[in-house]
Amino acid sequence: WSRGGAMLPLSLLRTATGNPMLVELKNGETFNGTLDSCDNWMNIKLKEVICTSRDGDRFWRLPEVVIRGNNIKYLRIPEEVIDMVPEEDLSMAGKGKGGKGYGKGGRGWGGGGPRGAPRGWGGGRSR
Repeated sequence: WSRGGAMLPLSLLRTATGNPMLVELKNGETFNGTLDSCDNWMNIKLKEVICTSRDGDRFWRLPEVVIRGNNIKYLRIPEEVIDMVPEEDLSMAGKGKGGKGYGKGGRGWGGGGPRGAPRGWGGGRSR
């Protein structure tokens, strides 16, 4: 990226709303369209879309497409959009979430293992 500042992916996506973008899926299909909206899971909605098959020999024109975020391989966004993204303090990202979400402290003598695991399995104190 041409900027030295830090930015978060969702900030970039939200800034790109209303701009053209290319989305390639993990299965190889590509979608060229205008970003209409996105959510916290990177699910995106494109309008005025041209879909290209993975082998590149078939094309479809679609009025709109919703793409689930976990199917996205990569996004191509215009350079000028990247320059419009507000810089964010990454040290503030995730504040108040409690780290990895394990809460405070362990689960006692037999804790540390997955639910339903036998007592003393994995991660607990040795006796």
